[in-house]
Parts: sequence; structure tokens; C-alpha cells
Amino acid sequence: MIVEHAVLPVRPGLADAFEAAFEQAYPIIASMPGFGGLSLSKCVERPDSYLLLVRWAQLTDHTEGFRGSPEYQRWRALLHHFYDPFPVVEHFTPIVGDDLFAE
Repeated sequence: MIVEHAVLPVRPGLADAFEAAFEQAYPIIASMPGFGGLSLSKCVERPDSYLLLVRWAQLTDHTEGFRGSPEYQRWRALLHHFYDPFPVVEHFTPIVGDDLFAE
């Protein structure tokens, strides 16, 4: 399993619109092969900043599968205009800890 990590800096004043757009975008990513769940959290100290964690079966499910899909273009259209600056996306292999995606 791979965990995608991105801190999403949303332009000031657009938090509500971003959250509504993310609700529309969620089914897009959830339908992708290798998708294992996600968590979107809002920062307490900086309310225009969000933490996105996405679980993928393999790195290529994200980097090639999702990003190379036609569905990714819809994801981009819904969300990317909210970010300033554009977020850095990194991938991690879990070592120790609770499963943050358990329901």
C-alpha cells in the first residue's frame, strides 16, 4: 500500500466552494483502480489549508492510472483552480501506526 500526501493551500475565501467541489470530485477518484480510500482534513490553525491522504494499492495506480486517465481531467477542472501555490504531492509507504482509513 502507498499513501499519497498533499497539503492543499486553498485561496483565501474559497474554502466552502472548495469543499463543495471536492464532494463532486470524490466519486471520480473513488472509481479508480487501486484506490483504497481517502481522508481530507481542514487545518485548525490555517483554515484555508487542507491535508489530503489517499491510499493506493500501488504507486502506479496514482501516478499512471489516475493521472493518465480521462477522469483526471475532470478532477483537475473541479479542483486545481483553488490552489495557490500548487501543492506538492508525495507518496509514502506506511511503517507503523493505526489505519487512518478504517471506518
